[in-house]
Amino acid sequence: MLQLPSINEKGGNFRLKMADLIDVMAAFPLGRPQNLILATPHMRNLTHSFPDLSSRSRALRCVTAGVQPSGGEVFSVTSSSKSIVDYLGESTKGDMNVKEEHLEAFGVDGETTLHGPIEEIARKEFLEAEALLSELGIKDPFTTRHSPRGIFCSRTLNLRSISAIGYDMDYTLIHYNVMAWEGRAYDYGMANLRSMGFPVDGLEFDPDLVIRGLIMDKELGNLVKADRFGYVKRAMHGTQMLSTPAVSEIYGRELVDLRNDSRWEFLNTLFSVSEAVMYMQMVDRLDEGVIPAELGPLDYKGLFQAVAKALFRAHVEGQLKSEIMAEPDRFVEPDPELPLALLDQKEAGMRLLLITNSDYHYTNKMMHHAFNRYLPNDMQWRDLFDMVIVSARKPEFFQMSHPMYEVVTSDGLMCPCFKARSGGLYSGGSAQIVENSLGVHGDEILYVGDHIFTDVSQSKVHLRWRTALICRELEDELNALIHSQGHRVALIELVQQKEVIGDLFNQLRLARQRRSKDRPAQTLAATRMDDQELTESMQKLLIVMQRLDEKIAPMLEKDGERFNKWWGYLSRAGLWDKSHLTRQIEKYADIYTSRVSNFLHYTPFMYFRSQEQNLAHDSNSYTSRDVNGATLSM
Repeated sequence: MLQLPSINEKGGNFRLKMADLIDVMAAFPLGRPQNLILATPHMRNLTHSFPDLSSRSRALRCVTAGVQPSGGEVFSVTSSSKSIVDYLGESTKGDMNVKEEHLEAFGVDGETTLHGPIEEIARKEFLEAEALLSELGIKDPFTTRHSPRGIFCSRTLNLRSISAIGYDMDYTLIHYNVMAWEGRAYDYGMANLRSMGFPVDGLEFDPDLVIRGLIMDKELGNLVKADRFGYVKRAMHGTQMLSTPAVSEIYGRELVDLRNDSRWEFLNTLFSVSEAVMYMQMVDRLDEGVIPAELGPLDYKGLFQAVAKALFRAHVEGQLKSEIMAEPDRFVEPDPELPLALLDQKEAGMRLLLITNSDYHYTNKMMHHAFNRYLPNDMQWRDLFDMVIVSARKPEFFQMSHPMYEVVTSDGLMCPCFKARSGGLYSGGSAQIVENSLGVHGDEILYVGDHIFTDVSQSKVHLRWRTALICRELEDELNALIHSQGHRVALIELVQQKEVIGDLFNQLRLARQRRSKDRPAQTLAATRMDDQELTESMQKLLIVMQRLDEKIAPMLEKDGERFNKWWGYLSRAGLWDKSHLTRQIEKYADIYTSRVSNFLHYTPFMYFRSQEQNLAHDSNSYTSRDVNGATLSM
C-alpha cells in the first residue's frame, strides 16, 4: 500500500498541488490503484524541489519509504512503550510521526504550516482534502459511513493500535448462500426428524419466516422480537403471527431475559435460520396433534430438543459438509475484494489469525476456494495468516484452557504442542495460548466474527479483546430503509400531528374536568370557553384522532416490510426503538459491518469514532414544536 504521510496522523501538513500529484501518480505505476491511501491530501512546493517528472517519482518513492531524498529516516511510529492514551481514550500506539528536522527537505514552511490559528488551517485543509478525495475517486469517511457497505462504530477504535486481527471463517471470511446452505441443513435435519418418527411430509424451507436477532420461547412454542429493554413487540406461534392484543396478553408482564437459556434461545447467527424454521413448523404439527404418541408426551420445550438434536446430527455426521466441499461454487458467494482487504492489513504490520470451529479439511477446502484465485503473485491463503487454529471449540476457546495440537501433515495428522509459532497450523488450544505466543494481550487484538455470543461477546467479556461483528443482512436493511424513506416520513408526520391534536384534546379535557368541580381552567381563555364550544371541540378532535389511528395502524404494520414482511427491520423494534439485537451489537461489538471486504474501502490505519448518542432530553430529539420560542428543525 502507498501512503503519503503527515506530520502526525491527527492532521496533515504536507501539501501538493492537485495537478502535481496526478503527474506524480502517472509517473509511478500502481499495482493496485484502489488501495492508494492518502494520509494527508496536499504537499505544497514539491514541484520546486523536484522540477522534472523523474524527480517527482523519486520524491514519492522517498515519501512512501519513510526516508528523505538525501537519506535518513523521516518518520517514526509510536511504539507500545512510548504510547499514551489520547483524548478519546484510545492508545496512540501505531501513530506515525515525522521528525521536524526533515521538513525543510520537502520545502515545507514550518512557520506558516505548523503555526497560526489551527481553526483556519484545519478548515482550509479540510476543504482541500474533500476536493482531492473527490478528484481521486475516493469516498470520504462521512460518505462511506452512510453507505450499506460502511463500517459502523459503537465504541471508538484506533486500528493503528491493533497488533493482531483474528477472524472467524463461516459467515465471516466465507459467506454462504443462505438459501443453499441453510436449505440443505434444513433438508438433512428434517430427514433426521423423519427417521425419528416425526411427520415432516409437505414441509419446505422458508428462510423469510425468521431473521437474525429473534428469540425462541421454548416454553410456549413462540418466536418473538423484543426491543432493547426486553419487551416483546411482535410474536409468532408456530408459523402464524400473533395479533398485537394477543402479544400484550401473553408477554405484557414479562421481559425476555437471555440469561434464562432454559426458556429463551437467541438467534445469534445465520446458522440459526434452519433451526428456527424447523422448530416453528414442528410447533404447528404438535398443535395439530399429528405427532405420534409413541414419541412420548411432548411439550414445546421437548420438541425444541428433538429439533436441535436432529440438526446437530446433520452437522456432525459430515454429509452436509461433504456436499459443500464437493460443490463450493453452489454454496459460497465469491468476494474478490476480501483477500485484498486482508493483504492490506498484513502489509501494514498486523498479524492475522484464523480461529474457526470448523475442522482442518473443511477449512482448507473453503479457504482455498474463496481466497487463492484472488491473491496476487501466486500467494496461497495460508500466506496471509500468522497463525491458523481449526476446531477451536469456541466459546470455550475464549473461556478456558484446552490442549493444543499442531497439524503437521496435509492429511491432518496432529501432535501435541504447548506454544504456537508464527505460520503454524493448530487444532484446539485457547486464547491465552495465542496471546502468550504472540506477546500481545487484551485490547491489542481485534476479533472479527458473525456470532454475537460465541465470537463477539465472549472474546470481549473474558479477554477484553476489541470486537467486530459481521452481519451481511445490514446491506439489505439499509437499502430497504433508503427505499422506504417516503413511507417513514409520511408515517412520522401523521404520528406528530396526532401528538399535537391529542395534546389539545387533553388540555380541553382537563378544562372540562376543572369546570365540573367549579374550578378555573388552565388559562383565562380556556375558562371563558362556553360549554357547547368545549364539547364540540372535543368531539371533533376525538373523531380526527380515531381516523388518524385507522390510518397509522396499517402504515406502522407495513413499516419494514421491504426487509421482512413478518418482522420488519433487523435493527428496529417499532417505529422509534432499537431491537434486542441492536442492543447486543452496541454492548459487545466495537464496530460492525456487512462483510470483511468493507475494510478495503477504509485503511488499516483508520481511527473509527463512535457517533453521538442522542438522549431523550437532547434538543435535537424534539421533532415537532419549539422550545422557549426557538423553532427546532427535525
